[in-house]
Amino acid sequence: MQTRSGRTFAVLAMVGTLVLTGCGTQSGDPEEEEAAAGAGRTIRAQKVMQLTEVHEETRMTLLEGPVFGEDGGLYVVDVTAPEGKPKVIRVDVGSRTSRAVHTDGRGAYTSAQFSPYDGRLYLSDFAHGEIVSLAPGGGDRRTFFSGEVDGALMNPDDIAFDQEGNLYVSDSRGLSEGEALGRVVRISRDGTRATTLAGELAAPNGVSFDVDYQGLWFSELTENRISYLRLDEQGEVTSRHTAIRVDAGIAQTDSIAVDADGNLYQGLHGRAAMAVYDRHGERLATVELPARAKGLESATNVAITPGGTKAYMTVSGPGGGYLYAFDALAEGVRQSNGG
Repeated sequence: MQTRSGRTFAVLAMVGTLVLTGCGTQSGDPEEEEAAAGAGRTIRAQKVMQLTEVHEETRMTLLEGPVFGEDGGLYVVDVTAPEGKPKVIRVDVGSRTSRAVHTDGRGAYTSAQFSPYDGRLYLSDFAHGEIVSLAPGGGDRRTFFSGEVDGALMNPDDIAFDQEGNLYVSDSRGLSEGEALGRVVRISRDGTRATTLAGELAAPNGVSFDVDYQGLWFSELTENRISYLRLDEQGEVTSRHTAIRVDAGIAQTDSIAVDADGNLYQGLHGRAAMAVYDRHGERLATVELPARAKGLESATNVAITPGGTKAYMTVSGPGGGYLYAFDALAEGVRQSNGG
């Protein structure tokens, strides 16, 4: 991706270019039945509402970063929204209504997350290498972090907070060049210190803590794999390994959410579906749209209602940007709310 504001349109176009089936009918062939069982069951998501249409200026719409605020609203970002169009949207899922809470002429926001430290809404600006924050209901935009990390600007994609309010960011640097230059970066909660925790990654995208805050899951878009970073009490890495290899065909691994049982919900960019794994790497289920859904190509992210099991998935494509809902396998926690 490019980071210069004069080439933002190219950035947005690149972002837009950014499985799995459930058990079918039994074939009578033991090997085929075993393979089908390994794919887990199919969960059918149902349409909640349409939030956006394809923008004439960018010829795209791409919803991301669903996160519930303390006010009960679901906040969603539109990565490719042009100046003057809503870049952050608040949805009332009960009444199925929405309203704009923020727009500007600069940001290409790819994620959203509320800080446990100051309660503000944090957004990653992929195009300009910045993390910005808003007041809980929108407005009062502040730049939290910008500049180089270990000598290189970031392309920040998703974010996660630890319990003290420090940020963990997936940096997709190198995506446009096709080089493994990506990183996982830790930023102190005051924004003054940034440290690379893992490097030489293939366009890292999703990032989420496990339920015990003992480690980070992160996905790499161009390798279709999920890795695990084990952390100590100071947030330093003690080990790293590839945990899950995602068979996604033409789709790529996008954002990650984790529920109260430690299950991983892996969004797919390039296919309107989501793969669900347990923490040991077994594929439990695939979330699919109804067959009648047309013009939708990516299911980027999900937020599970805190303390409940209703999950809301951001889905986008030439048909517009939508929210779809399904029943998660366990209750929502902070790790399944935004990022």
